Amino acid sequence: MAHFVIVGGGLAAGKAVERLRTEGFDGDVTVVTAERHPPYQRPPLSKGYLQGVEGPDAVVLHPSEWYADGMADLRTGTVAVAVEPGDGRVVLDDGTTLAFDALLLATGSSPRRLPLEGAELPGVRTLRTLDDADALAADLRDGGRRLVVIGSGWIGMEVAATARTLGNDVTVLERGEVPLASAIGAEMGAVFRDLHRAHGVDLRASVGVDRILGGDRVTAVVVDGEEVAADLVVVGVGAAPNLALAEEAGIAVDNGILTDAGLRTDAPGVYAAGDVANAFHPGIRRRLRSEHWENALKGGAVAARSMLGIEASHDSIPYFYTDQFDVSMELSGYPPLMRDAELVVRGDAEARQFIAFWVGEDTVVGAMSVNVPKTTKTVQALIRSGDRVDRERLGDENVPLEGLLG
Repeated sequence: MAHFVIVGGGLAAGKAVERLRTEGFDGDVTVVTAERHPPYQRPPLSKGYLQGVEGPDAVVLHPSEWYADGMADLRTGTVAVAVEPGDGRVVLDDGTTLAFDALLLATGSSPRRLPLEGAELPGVRTLRTLDDADALAADLRDGGRRLVVIGSGWIGMEVAATARTLGNDVTVLERGEVPLASAIGAEMGAVFRDLHRAHGVDLRASVGVDRILGGDRVTAVVVDGEEVAADLVVVGVGAAPNLALAEEAGIAVDNGILTDAGLRTDAPGVYAAGDVANAFHPGIRRRLRSEHWENALKGGAVAARSMLGIEASHDSIPYFYTDQFDVSMELSGYPPLMRDAELVVRGDAEARQFIAFWVGEDTVVGAMSVNVPKTTKTVQALIRSGDRVDRERLGDENVPLEGLLG
């Protein structure tokens, strides 16, 4: 019987196991993850799970018993230290080797660190893993703490919103003029800036962090010479794909592990999915690496089908959602095409109830729904269609969304 090995403990890994079994694969599957938990999804970690309104069941895909019941040999707390594609082997940190007929690298990404004095002090955190979320939750859930968030990307803004909701004092430090500008542009980033300030977050833009102060524990962050008191610091300045295994194995990498649309690497029998994969996207005819939930959800299944020799293509439109204070947002679109696109807003941005469309070459390449539910299916159909749109009709709330489709 064939033996498939999956390296990783995130959503892509868990979904790959599911799909392998759904497709009828009856060979052996081994999942190797450095974490002590079964594969889990990360979006709740900075939102509902951190706040305490969602439990482990909202995070962990399947309990250990599910794997033990014939689904896979789950090896938690185990690190894959080398891949030998030519010999079809994975070397583990205990010195044992696993022979594979197909290998999926779903190694994810790791938070970027700041080269700052004091960055290693106790109380300076990142949020990537379930253990990170548990440690941060223990400090925040009772409220009354002074949290400084360095960075205003999605993770930083979600942590800030959750912490403030729990009754903590929150300061967000952003080196740019507007938070989230690299993801959704300055105009839409300003919506989230104003949202946070309206809820009492001290959001400081265009500032530089000099160093972090403390002794046995962090006490302050020095911002352009001013000390900002802190009981906790969360660093959220992005993440980098975990490429070491692929690089050392001679597998092609460039801002991720390079794959085709079926998530095959240039090494026979080796596949990549999730954050770490820089995959060719057939919809836009270029490579795309995404760190969002939908990419891992769909990518794990596509990789599994490809491992089985079934024709599969990872052509999903990147999708992301966030919940911050009284705002629920869903975003669909192609980031490389959205950067230079024109923004068309349908609804009331000041009231935070609207849909923003990114229009490039007269077609919709991205759309963000803010407090307008049940629109994702329609806007994704509009994006996928590539139909030319009339900007006036696009921004007119009296024109049904469905009426924009050809």
